[in-house]
Amino acid sequence: MTSIIDTVTTATARGAAVRPVIGGFPYLAEAMRQAGITMNYFDVPSQSMVFVTDDGDVLQPGSLLHSEPTIMPPFDEAGLITALRADQQGRSTFPEFVRATFCAGVVRYEVDLIARTCTYVGARGERYVENYPAVELPPPESTSAGVERLYG
Repeated sequence: MTSIIDTVTTATARGAAVRPVIGGFPYLAEAMRQAGITMNYFDVPSQSMVFVTDDGDVLQPGSLLHSEPTIMPPFDEAGLITALRADQQGRSTFPEFVRATFCAGVVRYEVDLIARTCTYVGARGERYVENYPAVELPPPESTSAGVERLYG
């Protein structure tokens, strides 16, 4: 089972190393897809991720956005789209994006790495689906310098 964790860790590091600041998510998603990850579930309040592969699933625990009971904001599609565009344009960090999606009433999102869709889900089942483009990644061996920059 550790090899599945290694696969997820390597794929996400590769994606982080090659993704551009603007429009970078498709690169991260493609690195995961090429590694055999088919779905990625992100729980917004706990910032936890589940990576689904044919060989098993991996939980990456996160940290709570709130440590006390909190009123969940209502689903706000316009607010979500604003958060998405800011992220896509490189105007927010990932933690800022997560907080903005929470403020827009998103409790989780589901990334289908085969269909290339992200589905954002509200507490009452509201949904907003966005497609993302296919991209081409550089060969894995050319990302070692980027991984070194990321972790070095």
